[in-house]
Amino acid sequence: MNRRKFINLSTIAGAVSVAPTTYVLGENGLLKDKKEKRFQKGASPWPVCLDTATIRPASLKDKVKIAAKAGYDAIEPWDGELQEYEAKGGNLKDLGKEIKDLGLFVPSVIGLWNSLPPTQELFDKSLVDTRNRMRMAADIGAHHIQTIPDTAGDNFNQKWVASRYRDIIEIGLKEFNIHPALVFVKYQPVKTMGQAMGIALDTNHPKAMIIPDTYHMYISEGGFEGLKLINGDAIAIFQFSDVPASPAAIADLGDKDRVFPGDGILPLPQIFKDLKATGFKGCISLELYNPEYYKQDLQKVAETGLRKTLEVLKKAGV
Repeated sequence: MNRRKFINLSTIAGAVSVAPTTYVLGENGLLKDKKEKRFQKGASPWPVCLDTATIRPASLKDKVKIAAKAGYDAIEPWDGELQEYEAKGGNLKDLGKEIKDLGLFVPSVIGLWNSLPPTQELFDKSLVDTRNRMRMAADIGAHHIQTIPDTAGDNFNQKWVASRYRDIIEIGLKEFNIHPALVFVKYQPVKTMGQAMGIALDTNHPKAMIIPDTYHMYISEGGFEGLKLINGDAIAIFQFSDVPASPAAIADLGDKDRVFPGDGILPLPQIFKDLKATGFKGCISLELYNPEYYKQDLQKVAETGLRKTLEVLKKAGV
């Protein structure tokens, strides 16, 4: 760089230094410095969410209050809770406002059960419940709803499932302004992240997304390396928990064995590093179904979960 260019650049830099937008020197001159949005007082690159199953058996309204008091950014309820809330006379749109007023949002609702059966007749019948679940999720302001291929069949036809998932995406976006995303669960036909991603790719839809879960990534033996191959825009939310050292055999592990982040054997710091590298900008959701935690003070469980999550994020250096 010659002296004249240096002086000109210094003059420009001095001029822009007082502006709210900062600049960095790129190969082609000055570029806007895109500051990363941070959460949890700067401790997390992602909003931290609490899956409501983590603090059973409190009521849905109490779970919202617990999550807000503990300091979470978001809450992820289940369809059954929404249905029960309405059945008891509650208004989900009012609940959505209460959630927002408490400083929370709803990144996702669990979920669209029985939504991907193996025949057209069964699929058409399932749409009644699918639409009602979407409606409930939309009423509380959810961004996503989990599409659960629990009835796809053990020898499911990937192209068929992908085509029906595409139909569900279209219904969600056009009728309810909600974005359905696909999950994988070891105990169901679509067991691994690779299978879920294959289905998402085969939808040939720009809004197809998946929802990874560290626990099922591990117990399905799909592993974590595949995360490095995914663009973060393909991930709706990212669910996580840790795996205990005992029982050591993967075959003996169930959802009840999930433990707080950092209390188990998963390489969560590296997983979060890899997630960050994908460019993922969504929400991370703590999901625990441990009956031992249900016996404890639920406010303390929620607070412990958030504290341990932030400790793992600090170790990850993200």
